[in-house]
Amino acid sequence: MDLNLANKTVIVTGGASNIGRGIVLAFAKEKSNIIIAEIDEPQANKTAKVAKSLGGNPRVVMCDVTNWDSVQAMVKKTLAEFKTIDVLVNNVGFVEHHPFVEKPREQWDREIKLNYVGFLNCTRSVLDHMIDRKYGNIVSISSDSGRMGENREVVYAGTKGAVIAASKAIAREVGRFGIRVNVICPAATMAEDREEWIGEKSMQHAGTRPEAGVQRAPDPQRDRIRRILYPLRRGETMGKPEDIANAAVFLASDAASWITGQTLSVDGGYTMA
Repeated sequence: MDLNLANKTVIVTGGASNIGRGIVLAFAKEKSNIIIAEIDEPQANKTAKVAKSLGGNPRVVMCDVTNWDSVQAMVKKTLAEFKTIDVLVNNVGFVEHHPFVEKPREQWDREIKLNYVGFLNCTRSVLDHMIDRKYGNIVSISSDSGRMGENREVVYAGTKGAVIAASKAIAREVGRFGIRVNVICPAATMAEDREEWIGEKSMQHAGTRPEAGVQRAPDPQRDRIRRILYPLRRGETMGKPEDIANAAVFLASDAASWITGQTLSVDGGYTMA
């Protein structure tokens, strides 16, 4: 199947580590132009090197998605380099795990800014260009927490639910311009090679994101919990970045030209429970 992504320009926020890295490499295999919008420059450069070896045309642009001016500058650099923006993948996300009544207020603010304000900043910043061209695809990485709720993830779940709802509303507004807007919800997703795939600024680096549903259960209980929560089983591993990346590439491609306003869980069946 020809996905028609060769030479298309794709922005991937948080594209250096884990799911973001997987998405960058998947677009690289499609021979896309890729902007890795990141705050972790060393890890972004590592990912760009691999992406180039796979046939992609990557560039690293430093960007803080919570800062409107930084996002605007990133979009301007993308247009200066590649002239068009065909795809935006809103991938940045962060969570610290605490019961809501124990969670420090500054962590609320950080999660809201990174997970929701960042999504709004980036989406708004590309829309004028996409509307003018009457073409564009926006794929946002939410979370099954935003669909189901999750213990110790109250603020995170709220922000990810907001991404789902806002994406549907945006899809209704911009569909007439040929712009599609869709959402992917992963459950636990972790690269097997943490040293290569996880940068120091990733939320996965310090173990801040335990496996969804498994939380901090003692080791002897984890296999049993996995068997209950994940109908598709992979031994010790949960979802892989490639699983999410394949869905993102499909939704951004012409093969999904009649799909908008949808939320797809890529989670081994977790949300069926």
